[in-house]
Amino acid sequence: MAGRPCGMEHMHIIRFLGKREYGLGATALAFIVLQVYLDLKLPDYMQTITTLIVTPGTAMGRVLGEGALMLGCALGSMLATVVTGYCMAVIGTSMAQRMRAGVFDATLDFSMAEIGEFSTPSLITRSTNDVTQIQMFVVMAVQLLVRSPIVAVWAILKISDANMTWTLATGAAVAVLLTVLGVIAVLVTPRMMRMQRITDDLNRVTREHLSGLRVIRAYNSQGFHGRRFEAANAELTGANTFVNNAFAFLMPSLTAIMSGLSLAIYVLGAVMIDAATGAERLTLFSQMIVFSAYALQIVGAFMMLAFVFIFMPRARVAWRRIREVLSTEPGIADGAARVGRSRASGEVEFRNVSFRYPDAEDDALKDVSFTARPGQTVAIIGSTGSGKSSIVNLVPRFYDVREGQVLVDGRDVREWEQKALRDRISFVPQRATLFSGTIASNIDFGRGAREVTPRDVVEAAEAASAVEFIAAREGRYASAVAQGGSNFSGGQKQRLAIARAVARGGGVMIFDDSFSALDYKTDRDVRAALRRTAADATVIIVAQRIGTVRGADRILVVDRGRIVGAGTHSELLETCSVYREIALSQLSEEELA
Repeated sequence: MAGRPCGMEHMHIIRFLGKREYGLGATALAFIVLQVYLDLKLPDYMQTITTLIVTPGTAMGRVLGEGALMLGCALGSMLATVVTGYCMAVIGTSMAQRMRAGVFDATLDFSMAEIGEFSTPSLITRSTNDVTQIQMFVVMAVQLLVRSPIVAVWAILKISDANMTWTLATGAAVAVLLTVLGVIAVLVTPRMMRMQRITDDLNRVTREHLSGLRVIRAYNSQGFHGRRFEAANAELTGANTFVNNAFAFLMPSLTAIMSGLSLAIYVLGAVMIDAATGAERLTLFSQMIVFSAYALQIVGAFMMLAFVFIFMPRARVAWRRIREVLSTEPGIADGAARVGRSRASGEVEFRNVSFRYPDAEDDALKDVSFTARPGQTVAIIGSTGSGKSSIVNLVPRFYDVREGQVLVDGRDVREWEQKALRDRISFVPQRATLFSGTIASNIDFGRGAREVTPRDVVEAAEAASAVEFIAAREGRYASAVAQGGSNFSGGQKQRLAIARAVARGGGVMIFDDSFSALDYKTDRDVRAALRRTAADATVIIVAQRIGTVRGADRILVVDRGRIVGAGTHSELLETCSVYREIALSQLSEEELA
């Protein structure tokens, strides 16, 4: 794992329980004991009633009185079950809420390396499906785990001094039942563990298909991607089918064992009653009734444990996966600095920086050095995969360098408190990201070094040349933004993302290929507006178009992770063959002149 595990083996699920949950747990335990006591009192009343009925001269009032007490026990048991269920439901939902929040908060602290290591679909599955599996286990299986042993032990104590013949029959039934449970657990547990991994794969495939739906349709590749989905779906279906078939066999087997035990008790009882004489026959008959009830309670307790096998394997795997997230220490840790050493606001310096992505075989950047000062626009250009984005991703510390230093305002970014560092930076990534809400909420997004006012939102939209299409929408700045900004074009999303950076301000403004979807006129207008609105900031622009970078104060040419040229547009045309090659691929000699 990219991050470092910190005490994973010592992390327990009880950390998600508060004082309220402990109180509810104690209440649930008390009511479980009460429920078991009342349930086990029912056979005693049955024996008394049976004896009264077969005894000549018994008054009906005594029979009805015992029946009323028996009914009261049944109602009391029902109420105890309701209270127990309520307590466990509250415990389960509260624990799941804290667990989801814990996974979400841990994910927010992850660097891009940890996100890539876990994968986005897996993190989604862990915070939703895995948490649900644990919640179901706590709400349902824990009750059975607590109640079943109490019932079994209590009932065994009640019949321990009874007829040995019936006791041996009950013991044989329990042995057969445990054998069936053991065989099914051995067969089912490995497949239930696989189901979580398969669910991750299915989520990943589904997410890719939905996000790439336009491309899939454009290339008529629905059949290919349908087969990809079907392969993951079939694997999950196969695992689920096997598990469900095993449990479909389990329940009839348990019912057959209970029915067989009842039959054995009555057959053996009939033989013993037939051999007895006088009052002994009445005693054996009443004992048979009560023994049958207790024996079924014992077998039923073990039968309830079968339901635990439905939840326990998946819950165990789910907890292990959640624990992996919670126990992974982010690879990027906070520094303590909040203020830079120099008076400059926004100076960025790279000193002999080398960087390698996690699990990569070679460096993405090699010995990169440059300085970008306040009031300066520095452009970075190069071919696809040359390392342009890698450079700007190191400034807000999305990754850490392997060698060298990245400094902001004279201090190594690893010494900065991450919030204080990013408060100084406005960053627009390659892929413009919008969030559900309104246009205004997307421009006034997050909290930076200053408070954004409605006027700042409008001025930022003007600087990003977004006012025209915003004014054309009903509701203007209050108009809705769909998830991912799907109701906006690529150029509109880029302009709103640029407006967000302008509204935020900051000493460093980074635009990672953020003008690629803009036409040349809009590109020129936005850059001109940036020179006015960000006159005192350090502006770093990553681009592939010569028209975007040619007006920069300084242009860095990146090739295979190294800076192979630095200077103005005219200087680089004379001194850097890579830059001239890029320029000639986009513009003619006359246009360059």
